[in-house]
Amino acid sequence: MERAVREATGGPLVLDVRGRPGPPPLRFVRARDGGPPTLHQGERPLTRAWWHGDGCCRELHLRRLPGHRSPLPPLRAAWLRTPAADWRHRCARWLEDTPHGPLHDGRWSLTARASFPPGIWTEDFVRDWPDTVLELLCGGGWHGVLPLRPLSPPDAPRVKAYRKHARDGTLAPVLLWWVSFLDGWLILDGHDRAVAALAEGAEPACTVLARLPDETEWRRTADAVAEGHAERMSRLAERVAGPGTERQRAALERGYADALAGLPYDEAPTPLWPPADDA
Repeated sequence: MERAVREATGGPLVLDVRGRPGPPPLRFVRARDGGPPTLHQGERPLTRAWWHGDGCCRELHLRRLPGHRSPLPPLRAAWLRTPAADWRHRCARWLEDTPHGPLHDGRWSLTARASFPPGIWTEDFVRDWPDTVLELLCGGGWHGVLPLRPLSPPDAPRVKAYRKHARDGTLAPVLLWWVSFLDGWLILDGHDRAVAALAEGAEPACTVLARLPDETEWRRTADAVAEGHAERMSRLAERVAGPGTERQRAALERGYADALAGLPYDEAPTPLWPPADDA
């Protein structure tokens, strides 16, 4: 398959994927009846879902189905022993090659992440299988981590092997996929590694895959941000200069620069694809 173009950035690894118009093998499919989208891999559904409640603060009742196939190959012990490995580049190559992943045309980021807000890997880490209820907050999503297969117990042989790597600092990261309508993450690979890290009292190190806005989208947003900034600076210039005027001007300029710098790397909405038999 055609390799994605790597964009030079000082932060995440950015992939500009071309020649894959979609739908991708791993995708969220839009419901015909207004219900929540469901996750599919190839022709196989991986979730069934339904809403409970009214308004924006609804509960998402979710049943995960067996059959998820990791987009990454089985990890070799030698890879875990490689010092200072940049797993983002390894994951990028594997995601380009896999027949089971979510990549399709557009910009994507792979970000190394070692810490999360409090609660993400505790009360908001779903341990039940197959059914769970996600409480979606008004305007804030859910903000947790959802496994796609049953979790192994901490004393399972494979988990115990990974726990040693966790203690030695050689445990490979968990591959997460950020999903916008959940405002949360799916585990694409590394269920046992997540259990191992948590059993050793640590949050799992992660590589996070996220969809980014296309250039036309973020430049359109940049134009709107620039227009708003110009208006604020114009109003500030009309005021009588005082002790705080220059500080306010400098703060506005810093905020404007930071906003522009982040626009190309802000997470974009996760696409919802039509059902396969739609006309």
